[in-house]
Amino acid sequence: MSTPATDTGDGRVDGDTTLAALSHASALFASFLGPILFLILADDDDELVTQNAKNSLNFQIVVFAALMLAAVLSFVFVGLLLFPIIAVVDLVLVLLATVKANDGQVYSYPFTPDIV
Repeated sequence: MSTPATDTGDGRVDGDTTLAALSHASALFASFLGPILFLILADDDDELVTQNAKNSLNFQIVVFAALMLAAVLSFVFVGLLLFPIIAVVDLVLVLLATVKANDGQVYSYPFTPDIV
């Protein structure tokens, strides 16, 4: 189904671009479960899907932590302003990552540590 991932020299990696893009897009509907599912479904030799799913999962962990912080801060009404900001940032970055992954690139979210 997919081919082994190899670097093409222009920043792109050969692999199943559809699964790589879906690993990001699935986070919009199933926050953690989507990227975990694609991490499990990825072939062992498909580095494009594996790296994109890991990056997506790392970002969703950061988003979850930000939402928990906003929930705590909502008691002083600061968190109420953070919820829509977090939602918009999540949506924009996931859509950007989906497009980049569909082009065959491994997208790394900004300010996201490698947790997984």
